[in-house]
Amino acid sequence: MDFTFTDEQQQFADALRRYLDRQYGFEARQAIVRSEAGVSDTHWQALVELGLTALPVPQAQGGFDGTPFDMLVAMQELGRALVVEPYWATAVGIEALKLAGSGDGEDATLLERAAAGEINLAVAFHEPAARYDLFAVETVATPREGGFVLSGSKSGVQHGAQADHWIVPARLAGGDAPGHLALFIVAREAAGATVTDYRTIDGQRAATLVFDATPARRLAADGSHEAGAATLERIADYGIVLLCAEAIGALDALNHATVEYTKTRQQFGVPIARFQALQHRMVEMLIHTEQARSLTYLAAARYTSEDADERRRAVSAAKVRVGQAARFVGQQAIQLHGGMGVTNEVAAAHLFKRLAIIETTLGDVDHHLARFAALPGFAACEA
Repeated sequence: MDFTFTDEQQQFADALRRYLDRQYGFEARQAIVRSEAGVSDTHWQALVELGLTALPVPQAQGGFDGTPFDMLVAMQELGRALVVEPYWATAVGIEALKLAGSGDGEDATLLERAAAGEINLAVAFHEPAARYDLFAVETVATPREGGFVLSGSKSGVQHGAQADHWIVPARLAGGDAPGHLALFIVAREAAGATVTDYRTIDGQRAATLVFDATPARRLAADGSHEAGAATLERIADYGIVLLCAEAIGALDALNHATVEYTKTRQQFGVPIARFQALQHRMVEMLIHTEQARSLTYLAAARYTSEDADERRRAVSAAKVRVGQAARFVGQQAIQLHGGMGVTNEVAAAHLFKRLAIIETTLGDVDHHLARFAALPGFAACEA
């Protein structure tokens, strides 16, 4: 399988990197994180002009119909620069509309507006007591006046307060399908919706959403409980692929920062980069990163597979390996930076924090090891 970037993908990555290197340096990023909004409209519009918001949107709605591999190219660059704007949340929301929406009417309008950068989206995956279980959903959708109202809460919604619309999983109440899982679109200004915004340890934003008889519209493509659950799981797998790609960019940046720092930090009158034991350690960091990269590329390729178990296997394998690499590379980088590695004055500390959050988003290493082991064929391979 050839994972070489096409000329167009490489040119896109180069253009995005040039912009981020020139305009989104570490100090600029820190100023955005410390601001009241926590995100920058100026930089968001720049990402829109570069075509990032249109990249995952179908051509029929004004987008470029980008593949998961195209998205991987973009996410690596955003991860390398520790971008805090709500791109991941919106991209996953776009995928949710593509999978669960009707493709026309209001759904098409939302995709068009997302492509143009006019609105942000977010998927409210988890509830307070759910841990990593996507299907531990207690939010209830009750039919009312030709639509639905939602009651319940969602926690840890990445960039939930910055989103104009949320995609919300809920269970149907009453009717012919009580308890069935379905997906709903909720406008931020809808009555009965309460948003609590906060900053996470990696400088990103997250929110707790509370719905109290909040009007919602059911998305059309999840006509049964099984279809709703399968769609939600596929949306989450897409989000994991993008997170893994972001982590690869962060790992690359952390490796580079560590090598450069060891060239300047001296001990016994020489740079510590000349000590063979530390050189071996940095090589191990690189090996962990490259193994994580390979499985991430495979997950991006397998995401579109019609075999759901093949997709699950590739995605969980990538999440496990990326999580292991994030912990190993992060810990080694902090040690090689010494006391400076845990201060807010160097990028290494922030890269490690972002990698730690990625490792625990949509399932940690243990969760995905269990998911991988539960897939058909694992026991036979062990035997």
